[in-house]
Amino acid sequence: MKALIELWKEGRTRFINQLAQIKPEDLSKKLGDSPNSAGFLIRHIAEVELLFAKNVFGNMDVKVDAQTLKAGKDTGEWIDLEALLALMEEAGMQLEKAIEGQDDWDTVIETKEFGKKTKAEALGRIITHTAYHAGQLAIMVKYGT
Repeated sequence: MKALIELWKEGRTRFINQLAQIKPEDLSKKLGDSPNSAGFLIRHIAEVELLFAKNVFGNMDVKVDAQTLKAGKDTGEWIDLEALLALMEEAGMQLEKAIEGQDDWDTVIETKEFGKKTKAEALGRIITHTAYHAGQLAIMVKYGT
């Protein structure tokens, strides 16, 4: 179990390490005609991590309001850096708790978003989801306006 937590944490560093450098003025940055801002991406990553903690890994203590998924696009409201960082911290704690609570990584789960996967495959999916958007965030903050 410890190895899986370390794997998840290491995968998440590509995202977490960026957050220490993010400034409030970065949150509204977008790339060209991209529909989503840096603030939207941060919020989205946190929401999806919370959804995985609850719906995939069964951490029923999780409270999640998936605003970015409900909106389907950036509404311009995700510009409170302190709130976004707090949500990211909560998402990390809840997902870690959920991963620690697993005992059978071969169990198959099914969601409408990605169909049937083992819990091990689902862990890979959330790690790569966070890393994928972390790359977008880095480019957005560096080159966006």
